[in-house]
Amino acid sequence: MSVALLWIVTPSIEVSNSVGFFNSVRDGNRLLDPSISISRYWGSTRAKKGRKEKWNPCSVSTDLKYSGVGGSGLDSGSNFPVLSSMVANPAGELAASSEQKVYDVVLKQAALVKKQLRSSGDLDVKPDIALPGTLSLLSEAYDRCGEVCAEYAKTFYLGTLLMTPERRRAIWAIYVWCRRTDELVDGPNASHITPTALDRWESRLEDLFRGRPFDMLDAALSDTVAKFPVDIQPFKDMIEGMRMDLRKSRYKNFDELYLYCYYVAGTVGLMSVPVMGIAPDSQATTEDVYNAALALGIANQLTNILRDVGEDARRGRVYLPQDELNQAGLSDEDIFAGKVTDKWRNFMKHQIKRARMFFDEAEKGVTELSAASRWPVWASLLLYRQILDEIEANDYNNFTKRAYVSKGKKLLALPIAYTKSLVPPSRTSSLLTKA
Repeated sequence: MSVALLWIVTPSIEVSNSVGFFNSVRDGNRLLDPSISISRYWGSTRAKKGRKEKWNPCSVSTDLKYSGVGGSGLDSGSNFPVLSSMVANPAGELAASSEQKVYDVVLKQAALVKKQLRSSGDLDVKPDIALPGTLSLLSEAYDRCGEVCAEYAKTFYLGTLLMTPERRRAIWAIYVWCRRTDELVDGPNASHITPTALDRWESRLEDLFRGRPFDMLDAALSDTVAKFPVDIQPFKDMIEGMRMDLRKSRYKNFDELYLYCYYVAGTVGLMSVPVMGIAPDSQATTEDVYNAALALGIANQLTNILRDVGEDARRGRVYLPQDELNQAGLSDEDIFAGKVTDKWRNFMKHQIKRARMFFDEAEKGVTELSAASRWPVWASLLLYRQILDEIEANDYNNFTKRAYVSKGKKLLALPIAYTKSLVPPSRTSSLLTKA
Protein backbone atom coordinates (compact mmCIF):
# COMPACT_ATOMS: atom_id res chain seq x y z
CA MET A 1 0.00 0.00 0.00
CA SER A 2 1.45 3.34 -1.00
CA VAL A 3 2.11 5.87 1.68
CA ALA A 4 -0.20 8.87 1.50
CA LEU A 5 2.59 11.05 0.30
CA LEU A 6 1.89 14.45 -0.77
CA TRP A 7 -1.61 14.42 -2.13
CA ILE A 8 -0.95 15.77 -5.63
CA VAL A 9 1.68 13.40 -6.95
CA THR A 10 1.13 11.28 -10.00
CA PRO A 11 0.07 7.88 -8.62
CA SER A 12 1.70 5.70 -11.25
CA ILE A 13 5.23 7.10 -11.05
CA GLU A 14 8.15 4.70 -10.96
CA VAL A 15 11.46 6.39 -10.23
CA SER A 16 14.58 5.41 -12.12
CA ASN A 17 17.87 4.12 -10.80
CA SER A 18 16.21 2.32 -7.93
CA VAL A 19 18.61 -0.61 -7.96
CA GLY A 20 21.44 1.46 -6.54
CA PHE A 21 19.22 2.66 -3.72
CA PHE A 22 17.96 -0.84 -3.00
CA ASN A 23 21.46 -2.26 -2.93
CA SER A 24 22.62 0.46 -0.55
CA VAL A 25 20.03 -0.66 1.98
CA ARG A 26 20.36 -4.37 1.33
CA ASP A 27 24.12 -4.46 1.46
CA GLY A 28 24.75 -1.50 3.74
CA ASN A 29 26.85 0.27 1.10
CA ARG A 30 27.49 3.98 1.32
CA LEU A 31 25.74 5.88 -1.45
CA LEU A 32 27.00 9.12 -2.94
CA ASP A 33 24.76 9.28 -6.00
CA PRO A 34 22.17 12.09 -5.61
CA SER A 35 19.83 10.54 -8.17
CA ILE A 36 18.94 7.47 -6.14
CA SER A 37 15.37 6.35 -6.23
CA ILE A 38 12.62 7.75 -4.13
CA SER A 39 9.12 6.56 -3.45
CA ARG A 40 5.81 7.26 -5.13
CA TYR A 41 3.90 9.18 -2.52
CA TRP A 42 4.54 11.41 0.40
CA GLY A 43 2.55 10.90 3.58
CA SER A 44 0.75 14.00 4.37
CA THR A 45 -0.18 14.44 7.91
CA ARG A 46 -2.20 16.68 10.01
CA ALA A 47 -4.50 15.31 12.55
CA LYS A 48 -7.23 14.78 14.89
CA LYS A 49 -8.13 17.57 17.23
CA GLY A 50 -7.43 16.57 20.83
CA ARG A 51 -8.77 18.63 23.69
CA LYS A 52 -6.49 19.29 26.57
CA GLU A 53 -8.85 18.80 29.45
CA LYS A 54 -10.41 15.63 28.10
CA TRP A 55 -9.16 13.74 25.08
CA ASN A 56 -11.62 11.63 23.15
CA PRO A 57 -9.55 9.14 21.16
CA CYS A 58 -12.20 8.41 18.58
CA SER A 59 -14.41 11.44 18.27
CA VAL A 60 -14.59 11.08 14.50
CA SER A 61 -15.94 7.53 14.36
CA THR A 62 -18.71 7.37 16.90
CA ASP A 63 -21.60 8.42 14.68
CA LEU A 64 -21.12 6.06 11.76
CA LYS A 65 -24.00 3.66 11.20
CA TYR A 66 -25.03 1.29 8.48
CA SER A 67 -28.51 1.87 7.13
CA GLY A 68 -29.11 -1.74 6.26
CA VAL A 69 -29.38 -1.93 2.48
CA GLY A 70 -31.49 -4.87 1.39
CA GLY A 71 -29.95 -8.24 2.14
CA SER A 72 -26.94 -6.82 3.96
CA GLY A 73 -27.76 -8.65 7.15
CA LEU A 74 -27.36 -5.44 9.12
CA ASP A 75 -29.84 -3.72 11.34
CA SER A 76 -30.52 -0.10 10.52
CA GLY A 77 -28.97 1.02 13.76
CA SER A 78 -25.80 -1.05 13.74
CA ASN A 79 -22.78 1.08 14.50
CA PHE A 80 -19.20 1.05 13.43
CA PRO A 81 -17.13 -0.22 16.35
CA VAL A 82 -16.25 2.72 18.57
CA LEU A 83 -12.66 2.89 19.73
CA SER A 84 -11.97 3.57 23.35
CA SER A 85 -8.71 4.70 24.85
CA MET A 86 -8.28 1.32 26.51
CA VAL A 87 -8.88 -2.17 25.13
CA ALA A 88 -8.65 -5.60 26.71
CA ASN A 89 -5.87 -7.92 25.60
CA PRO A 90 -6.28 -11.72 25.41
CA ALA A 91 -5.24 -12.04 29.06
CA GLY A 92 -8.08 -9.77 30.09
CA GLU A 93 -5.76 -6.91 31.00
CA LEU A 94 -6.36 -3.38 29.81
CA ALA A 95 -4.01 -2.04 27.15
CA ALA A 96 -3.86 1.29 25.37
CA SER A 97 -5.65 1.50 22.02
CA SER A 98 -3.82 2.52 18.88
CA GLU A 99 -5.15 6.06 19.12
CA GLN A 100 -3.93 6.40 22.70
CA LYS A 101 -0.48 5.17 21.68
CA VAL A 102 -0.36 7.66 18.83
CA TYR A 103 -1.58 10.47 21.05
CA ASP A 104 1.30 9.79 23.44
CA VAL A 105 3.67 10.41 20.51
CA VAL A 106 1.78 13.61 19.65
CA LEU A 107 2.22 14.91 23.19
CA LYS A 108 5.97 14.27 23.01
CA GLN A 109 6.32 16.10 19.68
CA ALA A 110 4.25 19.04 20.90
CA ALA A 111 6.38 19.26 24.04
CA LEU A 112 9.53 19.61 21.92
CA VAL A 113 8.05 22.55 20.02
CA LYS A 114 6.74 24.22 23.17
CA LYS A 115 10.21 23.94 24.71
CA GLN A 116 11.66 25.66 21.66
CA LEU A 117 9.02 28.41 21.83
CA ARG A 118 9.73 29.03 25.51
CA SER A 119 13.47 29.29 24.91
CA SER A 120 13.40 31.49 21.80
CA GLY A 121 9.93 32.96 21.46
CA ASP A 122 9.60 31.52 17.97
CA LEU A 123 10.69 28.51 15.95
CA ASP A 124 13.85 30.27 14.84
CA VAL A 125 16.10 28.45 12.42
CA LYS A 126 19.59 27.76 13.74
CA PRO A 127 22.29 29.37 11.58
CA ASP A 128 24.44 27.35 9.23
CA ILE A 129 27.66 26.28 10.90
CA ALA A 130 29.83 24.30 8.53
CA LEU A 131 33.38 23.81 7.40
CA PRO A 132 34.55 25.79 4.36
CA GLY A 133 33.29 24.22 1.17
CA THR A 134 30.55 22.17 2.77
CA LEU A 135 27.84 24.83 2.48
CA SER A 136 27.94 24.64 -1.30
CA LEU A 137 27.56 20.85 -1.14
CA LEU A 138 24.68 21.23 1.29
CA SER A 139 23.03 23.77 -0.98
CA GLU A 140 23.35 21.30 -3.84
CA ALA A 141 21.74 18.60 -1.70
CA TYR A 142 18.75 20.82 -0.93
CA ASP A 143 18.47 21.82 -4.57
CA ARG A 144 18.29 18.16 -5.54
CA CYS A 145 15.51 17.60 -2.99
CA GLY A 146 13.67 20.56 -4.50
CA GLU A 147 14.01 19.08 -7.98
CA VAL A 148 12.50 15.83 -6.77
CA CYS A 149 9.61 17.65 -5.12
CA ALA A 150 9.01 19.75 -8.24
CA GLU A 151 8.97 16.67 -10.47
CA TYR A 152 6.68 14.45 -8.43
CA ALA A 153 4.53 16.88 -6.39
CA LYS A 154 4.20 19.90 -8.65
CA THR A 155 1.30 21.65 -6.95
CA PHE A 156 2.70 21.23 -3.47
CA TYR A 157 6.12 22.38 -4.68
CA LEU A 158 4.63 25.65 -5.98
CA GLY A 159 3.04 26.20 -2.59
CA THR A 160 6.34 25.69 -0.78
CA LEU A 161 7.83 28.57 -2.75
CA LEU A 162 5.77 30.90 -0.53
CA MET A 163 7.64 29.65 2.53
CA THR A 164 10.88 31.14 3.76
CA PRO A 165 13.92 29.58 2.04
CA GLU A 166 14.91 27.70 5.20
CA ARG A 167 11.45 26.21 5.74
CA ARG A 168 10.84 25.17 2.16
CA ARG A 169 14.23 23.49 1.87
CA ALA A 170 13.56 21.58 5.08
CA ILE A 171 10.16 20.44 3.82
CA TRP A 172 11.78 19.24 0.59
CA ALA A 173 14.30 17.20 2.59
CA ILE A 174 11.54 15.55 4.65
CA TYR A 175 9.54 14.89 1.50
CA VAL A 176 12.42 13.09 -0.17
CA TRP A 177 13.20 10.91 2.85
CA CYS A 178 9.57 9.79 3.05
CA ARG A 179 9.51 8.94 -0.64
CA ARG A 180 12.69 6.93 -0.38
CA THR A 181 11.32 5.05 2.61
CA ASP A 182 8.09 4.19 0.82
CA GLU A 183 10.05 3.03 -2.21
CA LEU A 184 11.55 0.25 -0.13
CA VAL A 185 8.27 -1.66 0.10
CA ASP A 186 6.30 -0.16 -2.77
CA GLY A 187 8.92 0.29 -5.48
CA PRO A 188 10.27 -1.94 -8.22
CA ASN A 189 12.53 -3.85 -5.82
CA ALA A 190 9.90 -4.31 -3.11
CA SER A 191 9.81 -8.09 -3.53
CA HIS A 192 13.46 -8.25 -2.45
CA ILE A 193 13.18 -6.10 0.66
CA THR A 194 13.50 -7.93 3.97
CA PRO A 195 13.07 -6.87 7.60
CA THR A 196 16.86 -6.78 7.81
CA ALA A 197 16.97 -4.20 5.01
CA LEU A 198 14.54 -2.02 6.95
CA ASP A 199 16.67 -2.42 10.06
CA ARG A 200 19.63 -1.11 8.08
CA TRP A 201 17.56 1.79 6.78
CA GLU A 202 16.64 2.64 10.39
CA SER A 203 20.31 2.51 11.42
CA ARG A 204 21.06 4.87 8.57
CA LEU A 205 18.33 7.19 9.87
CA GLU A 206 19.87 7.18 13.33
CA ASP A 207 23.23 8.05 11.80
CA LEU A 208 21.89 11.06 9.92
CA PHE A 209 20.23 12.32 13.12
CA ARG A 210 23.68 12.11 14.71
CA GLY A 211 25.10 14.20 11.88
CA ARG A 212 26.57 11.30 9.89
CA PRO A 213 24.65 11.19 6.58
CA PHE A 214 25.38 8.51 3.96
CA ASP A 215 24.65 10.56 0.85
CA MET A 216 23.71 14.05 -0.22
CA LEU A 217 19.96 13.56 0.21
CA ASP A 218 20.56 12.24 3.72
CA ALA A 219 22.76 15.28 4.29
CA ALA A 220 19.87 17.63 3.56
CA LEU A 221 17.68 15.92 6.16
CA SER A 222 20.55 15.76 8.65
CA ASP A 223 20.95 19.51 8.33
CA THR A 224 17.19 20.01 8.68
CA VAL A 225 16.85 18.06 11.93
CA ALA A 226 19.83 19.98 13.32
CA LYS A 227 18.08 23.30 12.66
CA PHE A 228 14.48 22.51 13.61
CA PRO A 229 13.01 20.75 16.69
CA VAL A 230 12.23 17.61 14.69
CA ASP A 231 12.25 14.36 16.65
CA ILE A 232 13.35 10.99 15.29
CA GLN A 233 10.32 9.05 16.55
CA PRO A 234 7.93 9.82 13.66
CA PHE A 235 10.64 8.77 11.20
CA LYS A 236 11.15 5.50 13.06
CA ASP A 237 7.39 5.00 13.14
CA MET A 238 7.17 5.38 9.36
CA ILE A 239 9.75 2.62 8.98
CA GLU A 240 7.61 0.51 11.32
CA GLY A 241 4.73 1.05 8.90
CA MET A 242 6.90 -0.41 6.15
CA ARG A 243 7.55 -3.43 8.38
CA MET A 244 3.80 -3.86 8.77
CA ASP A 245 3.45 -3.99 4.99
CA LEU A 246 5.95 -6.85 4.88
CA ARG A 247 4.14 -9.00 7.42
CA LYS A 248 0.51 -7.93 7.33
CA SER A 249 -2.13 -7.85 4.58
CA ARG A 250 -5.34 -7.76 6.67
CA TYR A 251 -6.62 -5.53 9.47
CA LYS A 252 -9.08 -6.91 11.98
CA ASN A 253 -10.67 -3.61 12.92
CA PHE A 254 -10.28 0.13 12.60
CA ASP A 255 -8.06 0.28 15.65
CA GLU A 256 -5.44 -1.77 13.77
CA LEU A 257 -5.96 0.20 10.58
CA TYR A 258 -5.66 3.51 12.41
CA LEU A 259 -2.22 2.55 13.72
CA TYR A 260 -1.11 1.58 10.20
CA CYS A 261 -2.41 4.90 8.81
CA TYR A 262 -0.50 6.76 11.50
CA TYR A 263 2.71 4.89 10.76
CA VAL A 264 2.70 5.44 7.01
CA ALA A 265 1.03 8.87 6.75
CA GLY A 266 0.18 10.52 10.05
CA THR A 267 3.87 10.59 10.90
CA VAL A 268 4.54 13.10 8.14
CA GLY A 269 2.48 15.75 9.89
CA LEU A 270 4.47 15.27 13.07
CA MET A 271 7.67 15.64 11.05
CA SER A 272 6.42 18.76 9.26
CA VAL A 273 4.76 20.93 11.91
CA PRO A 274 8.05 22.03 13.53
CA VAL A 275 9.24 23.18 10.10
CA MET A 276 6.01 24.77 8.88
CA GLY A 277 5.61 26.64 12.12
CA ILE A 278 2.62 27.78 14.14
CA ALA A 279 1.21 31.28 13.62
CA PRO A 280 2.35 33.68 16.38
CA ASP A 281 -1.25 34.84 16.86
CA SER A 282 -2.70 31.31 17.04
CA GLN A 283 -4.92 30.71 20.05
CA ALA A 284 -4.71 26.94 19.67
CA THR A 285 -2.59 24.72 21.85
CA THR A 286 0.45 23.10 20.29
CA GLU A 287 -1.18 19.71 20.88
CA ASP A 288 -4.23 20.81 18.89
CA VAL A 289 -2.10 21.80 15.90
CA TYR A 290 -0.27 18.48 15.99
CA ASN A 291 -3.56 16.61 16.24
CA ALA A 292 -4.89 18.46 13.21
CA ALA A 293 -1.73 17.49 11.31
CA LEU A 294 -2.22 13.88 12.34
CA ALA A 295 -5.87 13.91 11.23
CA LEU A 296 -4.89 15.06 7.75
CA GLY A 297 -2.43 12.22 7.43
CA ILE A 298 -5.04 9.70 8.56
CA ALA A 299 -7.61 11.21 6.16
CA ASN A 300 -5.21 11.04 3.22
CA GLN A 301 -4.24 7.45 3.89
CA LEU A 302 -7.87 6.37 4.30
CA THR A 303 -8.55 8.07 0.96
CA ASN A 304 -5.66 6.19 -0.63
CA ILE A 305 -7.04 2.93 0.73
CA LEU A 306 -10.53 3.60 -0.65
CA ARG A 307 -9.15 4.68 -4.02
CA ASP A 308 -6.86 1.66 -4.37
CA VAL A 309 -9.15 -1.20 -3.29
CA GLY A 310 -8.96 -2.96 -6.65
CA GLU A 311 -5.23 -2.42 -7.10
CA ASP A 312 -4.48 -3.71 -3.60
CA ALA A 313 -6.77 -6.71 -4.06
CA ARG A 314 -4.81 -7.74 -7.14
CA ARG A 315 -1.77 -7.84 -4.87
CA GLY A 316 -3.63 -9.98 -2.34
CA ARG A 317 -4.08 -7.11 0.12
CA VAL A 318 -7.21 -5.80 1.83
CA TYR A 319 -6.77 -2.58 3.80
CA LEU A 320 -10.35 -2.45 5.05
CA PRO A 321 -11.49 -3.34 8.59
CA GLN A 322 -12.48 -7.01 8.52
CA ASP A 323 -15.10 -6.64 11.24
CA GLU A 324 -16.81 -3.81 9.35
CA LEU A 325 -16.81 -5.84 6.14
CA ASN A 326 -18.48 -8.69 8.00
CA GLN A 327 -20.94 -6.29 9.56
CA ALA A 328 -21.86 -5.09 6.06
CA GLY A 329 -22.39 -8.66 4.85
CA LEU A 330 -19.19 -8.61 2.80
CA SER A 331 -15.96 -10.60 2.74
CA ASP A 332 -12.58 -10.67 1.03
CA GLU A 333 -14.12 -12.84 -1.68
CA ASP A 334 -16.50 -10.03 -2.60
CA ILE A 335 -13.56 -7.67 -2.97
CA PHE A 336 -11.59 -10.11 -5.10
CA ALA A 337 -14.69 -10.62 -7.26
CA GLY A 338 -14.72 -6.87 -7.88
CA LYS A 339 -18.47 -6.51 -8.30
CA VAL A 340 -20.24 -3.31 -7.21
CA THR A 341 -23.38 -4.25 -5.29
CA ASP A 342 -25.78 -2.39 -3.03
CA LYS A 343 -23.97 -3.87 -0.04
CA TRP A 344 -20.68 -2.53 -1.37
CA ARG A 345 -22.13 0.93 -2.09
CA ASN A 346 -23.52 1.13 1.41
CA PHE A 347 -20.26 0.00 2.94
CA MET A 348 -18.28 2.54 0.89
CA LYS A 349 -20.60 5.38 1.86
CA HIS A 350 -19.69 4.90 5.48
CA GLN A 351 -15.99 4.48 4.81
CA ILE A 352 -16.04 7.75 2.84
CA LYS A 353 -17.97 9.44 5.62
CA ARG A 354 -15.29 8.53 8.12
CA ALA A 355 -12.49 9.81 5.88
CA ARG A 356 -14.35 13.12 5.45
CA MET A 357 -14.73 13.45 9.20
CA PHE A 358 -10.96 13.24 9.54
CA PHE A 359 -10.60 15.90 6.82
CA ASP A 360 -13.04 18.09 8.78
CA GLU A 361 -10.90 17.71 11.89
CA ALA A 362 -7.78 18.52 9.90
CA GLU A 363 -9.23 21.75 8.48
CA LYS A 364 -9.55 23.18 11.98
CA GLY A 365 -5.79 23.24 12.34
CA VAL A 366 -4.59 24.54 8.97
CA THR A 367 -5.29 28.19 9.80
CA GLU A 368 -3.17 27.80 12.93
CA LEU A 369 -0.03 27.24 10.85
CA SER A 370 2.28 30.11 9.97
CA ALA A 371 0.88 32.21 7.13
CA ALA A 372 3.50 31.16 4.56
CA SER A 373 2.86 27.46 5.19
CA ARG A 374 -0.92 27.42 4.78
CA TRP A 375 -1.32 27.50 1.01
CA PRO A 376 0.41 24.22 0.14
CA VAL A 377 -1.42 22.46 2.95
CA TRP A 378 -4.81 23.86 1.93
CA ALA A 379 -4.20 23.00 -1.72
CA SER A 380 -3.24 19.46 -0.88
CA LEU A 381 -6.15 18.98 1.52
CA LEU A 382 -8.79 20.29 -0.88
CA LEU A 383 -7.49 18.33 -3.86
CA TYR A 384 -7.01 15.06 -2.05
CA ARG A 385 -10.43 15.31 -0.48
CA GLN A 386 -11.93 15.53 -3.97
CA ILE A 387 -10.77 11.97 -4.64
CA LEU A 388 -13.61 10.86 -2.38
CA ASP A 389 -16.04 12.79 -4.62
CA GLU A 390 -14.62 10.99 -7.64
CA ILE A 391 -15.13 7.59 -6.02
CA GLU A 392 -18.78 8.51 -5.59
CA ALA A 393 -18.94 9.78 -9.17
CA ASN A 394 -17.68 6.35 -10.29
CA ASP A 395 -20.64 4.74 -8.50
CA TYR A 396 -18.24 3.36 -5.86
CA ASN A 397 -16.44 1.25 -8.45
CA ASN A 398 -12.95 1.35 -6.99
CA PHE A 399 -12.28 -2.16 -8.30
CA THR A 400 -11.64 -1.31 -11.95
CA LYS A 401 -11.86 2.50 -12.04
CA ARG A 402 -9.22 4.71 -10.46
CA ALA A 403 -10.61 7.90 -8.97
CA TYR A 404 -8.54 10.96 -9.79
CA VAL A 405 -8.94 14.72 -9.82
CA SER A 406 -8.75 16.26 -13.30
CA LYS A 407 -6.27 19.02 -14.12
CA GLY A 408 -9.14 21.45 -14.57
CA LYS A 409 -10.45 20.79 -11.07
CA LYS A 410 -6.94 21.10 -9.67
CA LEU A 411 -6.53 24.51 -11.27
CA LEU A 412 -9.89 25.65 -9.91
CA ALA A 413 -8.93 24.53 -6.41
CA LEU A 414 -5.69 26.52 -6.25
CA PRO A 415 -7.18 30.03 -5.93
CA ILE A 416 -9.66 28.69 -3.37
CA ALA A 417 -6.78 27.26 -1.38
CA TYR A 418 -4.88 30.52 -1.63
CA THR A 419 -7.89 32.51 -0.42
CA LYS A 420 -8.28 30.15 2.54
CA SER A 421 -4.58 30.52 3.34
CA LEU A 422 -5.06 34.26 3.84
CA VAL A 423 -7.55 33.73 6.67
CA PRO A 424 -5.69 34.33 9.97
CA PRO A 425 -6.17 32.18 13.07
CA SER A 426 -9.47 32.94 14.76
CA ARG A 427 -9.35 34.90 17.97
CA THR A 428 -12.36 32.87 19.06
CA SER A 429 -11.06 29.56 17.79
CA SER A 430 -12.96 26.40 18.63
CA LEU A 431 -9.55 25.03 19.56
CA LEU A 432 -8.50 25.59 23.14
CA THR A 433 -6.65 28.70 24.19
CA LYS A 434 -2.98 28.18 24.88
CA ALA A 435 -2.13 27.51 28.48
